[in-house]
Amino acid sequence: MASKPNILIIYTGGTIGMIKDYKTKALKAFDFSRIVEKIPELAQLDCAIESVSLEKPIDSSNMNPNYYATIVTILEENYKKFDGFVVLTGSDTMSYIASAISFMLENLQKPVIFTGSQLPIGDLRTDAKENLITSIEIAASRKNNVPVIKEVGLYFEYKLYRANRTTKISAEHFEAFASKNYPELAESGVHLKFNEPMLYQPNKKGATLIARKNMVTDVCILKLYPGIKPIVVQTILEIKNLKGVILETYGSGNAPNEAWFLELLQQAIVKGIKIINVTQCVGGAVIQGHYDTSLGLKSIGVISGLDITTESALAKLMYLLNEGLSAESFVKYFQKSLRGEISEK
Repeated sequence: MASKPNILIIYTGGTIGMIKDYKTKALKAFDFSRIVEKIPELAQLDCAIESVSLEKPIDSSNMNPNYYATIVTILEENYKKFDGFVVLTGSDTMSYIASAISFMLENLQKPVIFTGSQLPIGDLRTDAKENLITSIEIAASRKNNVPVIKEVGLYFEYKLYRANRTTKISAEHFEAFASKNYPELAESGVHLKFNEPMLYQPNKKGATLIARKNMVTDVCILKLYPGIKPIVVQTILEIKNLKGVILETYGSGNAPNEAWFLELLQQAIVKGIKIINVTQCVGGAVIQGHYDTSLGLKSIGVISGLDITTESALAKLMYLLNEGLSAESFVKYFQKSLRGEISEK
């Protein structure tokens, strides 16, 4: 008889970890070592649950790659002991964090489920309990004694998504995330239903987990808008030590085709700066050359991000810049699906 799955909750900070002091009305951090006592419903789950918290919880607005490396270290150190992981962070930057972790964990064979909440866990109408309980259930789910999920997921409001396909779309509604270019991996209703054909299947079954903790942070996002001035683009592209840019364009990858704009981009590319074309739209893909206003970008060597999200593109850029790839290999691997983050051409 198979033993109960062991699940580790990793609390980094965020609204989900707060409870209200009803005397002072102030929010204070939740003690996750007493989580089963506070949420007795967890005892009904057929798994063993442990938890670990960062020494000082981090507001998601203060998250950065140093904290990503801390999360990855915790996962790496506990990888053999536990069958699944639930990572709790603030929802504001969850798509950025979870996307980055997906690239930093190579050969992942177990579930790493990110979740959080819009209301603190102690609030009367909180969404925290359902998000947490179902995330643990997903992390513990097995089929033929093998984890059902073998990737980094993001669970929120009854839906599990591939983390590196998500974007936060609402600061107010419980349904805070969307994955416009890839279907949900599971849906929680009366039953927990997995969308099995859409689940990520690692190529190297049984391969050893490789944790990559270094990310190049000399990158930026340049969002285009009508009337953007040359000095704005020039100033951004001349940032000291800049190595990569996510260029958020219009529609299917369109941008001004004025000479000054293309010249500034080309000068940056000649200096070795990687420029990735990502659409500002929540859904859809970049198709460079589809319109005249993207032909110029294609001709000077701007890299099409296809249907990748901005959050995932940024994480992938930071990851690949650390790999010391040739210019040709960089394009190849950026447009290749490494963790299910992109639909290949």
